[in-house]
Amino acid sequence: MTASATPQLPGMLRDNPRLDQWVRFDTPGRVMVATGRVEIGQGVLTAMRQIAAEELDISPDRILLETGDTELTPNEGYTAGSQSIQFGGVALRLACAEVRALFLDAAASKLGHARGALSVEDGAILHRGAVTGEDYWSLAAAVDLAREATGGAPIKKASEHRVVGRNLPRTDLAEKIFGGPAFLHDMSLDGMRHARVIRQPRRGAAVRAIDEAAIRRAAKGPVEIVRDGNFVAILGEDETIVDAAAAVAPSHVSWDNVDALNPFAEEARWLLQQPSIDKIHGAPPADPAPPARAYEATYTRMHIAHASIGPSCGVALYEDGKLQVWTHCQGVYPLRAALARTLKLDPAQISVKHVQGPGCYGHNGADDAAADAAVIAVRRPGVPVRVRWRREEEFGFEPVSPAMVVTARAALDDDGKPRDWTTEIWSGRHTSRPGGGGNLLAAEALPDPPPPPPAVEGPPPPGAGTRNGEPLYAFPARRIVHHLIAETPVRTSSLRGLGATLNVYAIESAMDELAARAGQDPVAYRLSVLADPRARKTVERVAQMAGWQAGLPGGTGKGCGIGFAQYKNMAAYAAVIAEVEVDETVRLLRVWCAADAGLVINPDGAINQLEGGIVQAT
Repeated sequence: MTASATPQLPGMLRDNPRLDQWVRFDTPGRVMVATGRVEIGQGVLTAMRQIAAEELDISPDRILLETGDTELTPNEGYTAGSQSIQFGGVALRLACAEVRALFLDAAASKLGHARGALSVEDGAILHRGAVTGEDYWSLAAAVDLAREATGGAPIKKASEHRVVGRNLPRTDLAEKIFGGPAFLHDMSLDGMRHARVIRQPRRGAAVRAIDEAAIRRAAKGPVEIVRDGNFVAILGEDETIVDAAAAVAPSHVSWDNVDALNPFAEEARWLLQQPSIDKIHGAPPADPAPPARAYEATYTRMHIAHASIGPSCGVALYEDGKLQVWTHCQGVYPLRAALARTLKLDPAQISVKHVQGPGCYGHNGADDAAADAAVIAVRRPGVPVRVRWRREEEFGFEPVSPAMVVTARAALDDDGKPRDWTTEIWSGRHTSRPGGGGNLLAAEALPDPPPPPPAVEGPPPPGAGTRNGEPLYAFPARRIVHHLIAETPVRTSSLRGLGATLNVYAIESAMDELAARAGQDPVAYRLSVLADPRARKTVERVAQMAGWQAGLPGGTGKGCGIGFAQYKNMAAYAAVIAEVEVDETVRLLRVWCAADAGLVINPDGAINQLEGGIVQAT
């Protein structure tokens, strides 16, 4: 293969090119497969197992899956943005296909058979369907996987799939369902001590005084007060005693630089009065439409908490100059970088391993809990430290999804269709993950904290606050006017969908109003301005599923509505129809959903994601 013909590797494989970062044959009869992606409730590890099994031609049961470990797995950044299969799965697929090809080359050389006459069946090498006595493990010593991927090995066609596309059972559910030790919270190490952190009531607050004696009296047992700057923690062997001390501690610590929250700041429209970083994406601003041809509506949402079923947890041990951290965060490598900066350690001194925890699609308190444990552990060498947040701490200090205001504005043509569209967005920051160290609560409380990272959000697509702010509909001119509010009274960061949730709600609500204004059926109106064939098929399919008709009989209190989007304007398509009854309350009766996500690795997993999204939205 010439250099000019060398295929371009996908990003994750380009960043982690060595094949032995992805696949190893260390144990007879088993295959070690590594992925930087982590399980946060979406079933991704089952899908990764299927991808590897398919391209390696082995049973999924043979796979030992390593996941989210800075010592053992590729650096794939964050498990976020619905990108695990799109990027991580593609990289794993190519790596496994190339590993399989290398073993077939080695078998052909050893056996003296034509390469095209060989195949693999559950790891065994076959010659025209007959057993040869060779397999992956007998050939492992002859195949050096400490080489860079080329991306040149052919991958299977969909028609050849035997594992991908099947409903393989989830591998992570049994212990969760039956109460086994499934979560990081269940982890126990010899000599472990438990810790709770006394939080700064506001960013920048400084400790004036601590009544340690009062805290110890309330504990009714031995506890230690750990303090460095404005970082204050209670440490002890008995978690119940530590909890008792933590419950009263806030009333025995006084602070300076604490400003009261403005109640009006809780309202989304408070954003309209704040300084902002302004950008326009898309077509240049247009002249205002005459009133008869103009449409404008404004939509708002409040801050939204993750509210995971369990609060955040982290475990750390500092021993012999090496820091080990166990976390349920979504990015072990970015967390390692943040901890190195916070603790002034070399990243090589830090090992971060993911252990499953309560599900969260976005940035909750998991990174912070791990950092809390790490800060205490480096000050108490040789002692395993476990920090479990309290529920009130989770609601009070985890990053929340920012409040937003979205105005949809359109200039209409003679047929009542938008000829010019503007989505104007006011929002706090949706991207504040702790890769640089400045977004960890513990880092902010320590002396000489790192500066906060600049308030920057990438343009759409995919965008953050602007995500899905540009309609997929084929309007002649479209733009997003984005007002990024850099400073908000509460911590904000990513929550499922980022800005897409309100942006899609605003656009789809506007489409319904515009259809009514034009005297057209909402489905037909959407199809009249949808050019993307996959988008059209998705809308047509959900209408067919629901038996859509233009309006339901009046006087029944029942109605149907439709919503449609392509996530990030570049990923999966989904259309949903809901039948709703309005009486003394609003009641959801039925929901239909059609989606086009391309190649689906595990259909049941994809359905779970769609149904989970519907449940979460209702």
